[in-house]
Amino acid sequence: MGKVTPEMSITELGSYICSELEKNNIHVVLSGGACMEIYSSKFSSYDIDLIERYSSQHKEILKTMEFLGFKQEKKGKYFKHENNPYMIEFPTGPVTVGDEFVKDIATIETEFGYLRLLSATDCIKDRLCAFVYHYDEECLYQAVDVAQHNSIDYDNLEKWVFSEAGTSMAKGYEQFIKEFRK
Repeated sequence: MGKVTPEMSITELGSYICSELEKNNIHVVLSGGACMEIYSSKFSSYDIDLIERYSSQHKEILKTMEFLGFKQEKKGKYFKHENNPYMIEFPTGPVTVGDEFVKDIATIETEFGYLRLLSATDCIKDRLCAFVYHYDEECLYQAVDVAQHNSIDYDNLEKWVFSEAGTSMAKGYEQFIKEFRK
């Protein structure tokens, strides 16, 4: 299964990259818009954010991505493959949602390997952070869509909302609940 193709879905490409990196002892977690796309019914993202779990190994990531046929873009943490439309980014870790370190990592198995990603609950937290801290209103509707189509730990979500600094997250969560109930 070793080739990147235009037909690969975001889940397949993510699992392929994740598994190849793990072979080199580089452990990453999918977050951001691509994670939301996997849990969503109607939103899309054309970038794949993979965050290192344990340590910064940029040189090793670069070697692995080049081995897989990706070219480094913008002299940084971005990679593109000529056979696929997705942009791959390696944001600086650690893996967090707001001020909370992510503890539970979900896994999806495909024919290309294993994809490690935020849980649906943590994906909602991530979308709420984008909504509240970056004023991205679309992320509110993405969080609602993820909640409507997945099993969510609402006790965990509410505990997190009220542990985030300030009242802005509580207000964002109120808007989330209001949209969810529509």
